[in-house]
Amino acid sequence: MKTRPILTMSVTALLLGGAVVSGAFAGDRDQSQGDRNASVEAAIARSMLTDGNTNGAVQHAESAVAAAPKLAAYRMTLGQAYLKAGRFASARDAFNDTLALDGNNAKAALNLSLALIATGDWHGARKVLDGHADIIPIADRGLAIALAGDPSAAVDLLIPAVRSPDATSKTRQNLALSLALAGRWADAKTIIAVDLSPADVDQRIQEWALFAKPNGASDQVAKLLGVKPVADNGQPVALALNAAAPVAVAEAAPAPVVAATEAPAAAAPAPVAVAAVAPSLNTGIQFGPRQEVVQPLPAKAQKAQKVALIKAAAASYKTAAPAQPQQQPAKGNFFVQVGAYDNAGVARDAWGRASRRFAGFSAYKPQGMSFATKSGNFYRLSVGGFTRPEAVKLCLSYRATGGKCFVRAGAGDQLASWVKPGRPQLASR
Repeated sequence: MKTRPILTMSVTALLLGGAVVSGAFAGDRDQSQGDRNASVEAAIARSMLTDGNTNGAVQHAESAVAAAPKLAAYRMTLGQAYLKAGRFASARDAFNDTLALDGNNAKAALNLSLALIATGDWHGARKVLDGHADIIPIADRGLAIALAGDPSAAVDLLIPAVRSPDATSKTRQNLALSLALAGRWADAKTIIAVDLSPADVDQRIQEWALFAKPNGASDQVAKLLGVKPVADNGQPVALALNAAAPVAVAEAAPAPVVAATEAPAAAAPAPVAVAAVAPSLNTGIQFGPRQEVVQPLPAKAQKAQKVALIKAAAASYKTAAPAQPQQQPAKGNFFVQVGAYDNAGVARDAWGRASRRFAGFSAYKPQGMSFATKSGNFYRLSVGGFTRPEAVKLCLSYRATGGKCFVRAGAGDQLASWVKPGRPQLASR
């Protein structure tokens, strides 16, 4: 029985569809012998990529770049070879160099975001995606944002696109996956059912649930691309672009990074789904005039429906009674954000209310940080130092009591200003 791909990314287009510099691979009479050799090496590398010979592709692409280091097309091919070989740090370097030479290379920007995600730099990936927002198709950018740790922002972006008369199955399934990554499994299942049979819907949900428990930063991207990550220290120094500043955000560009296939594929890629996390720190939070503000859920569902979805998600993660960890364990870089407030004093009162509402917070010390927006200065309140699955479980348990929270990567969170270091922190009464 044929099944649709687990993910909606066209891997072939992503890895093999790099931009080509006009004339770079043509037999121009004016080419020097070195240029011709570089052209041949690049052509061999692309052919080997098509045939699945990634190690050979890397060797020939490196030779092409060494012979003609200023051609973005060759560096693009090299980055694609690294990515397909599971060498994510090297791919990151190669795509950075590509963008330094060609700031409008959409595929390079999109591939760079994947490499950054795989190396644990979710913030850098979001900067790349946001910097190329005007060019990346919404369906592709939405799922890429979800994979970069901000599925709620992805849902906000994709819902209007799905309502368009021109919406495709790719757009719908990218939305479904983003909903799943945000922990909204019931909504995800509803969207999946638009394009799949009931039996396939259940299978897809199960596969996504398995994928939602990654062991490392590279797991999602590796499974997405169907590659095995390898130990990688980065692109050889000899191939680095001279005096090239790191390119995290180019002026314009990313190409479809998560293109969905419209028809069923003969074999599905590895299961794809990320931990049920909510948005990352720097995007999507709406602040009202000087009042408590929390990240709103993207769907305009009624309150009863929200509670039902939260309970269902919590049950799927078996979070009815999370274990009480040691105070502030340093296990990872994920935080449960409780809210954003006018100042530390207001945040302290909010922490007291949250601790009384949810006993699970009593084992942790509150974290906080000040930040500025166009509306003024605010103070974030969070608890953290978790792995992603642990943060998800804690947030879902708190939501089940009626609280509001979301999970994000750390961004400078520190012990709250009102907490004395070294002293146990008791909930306010």
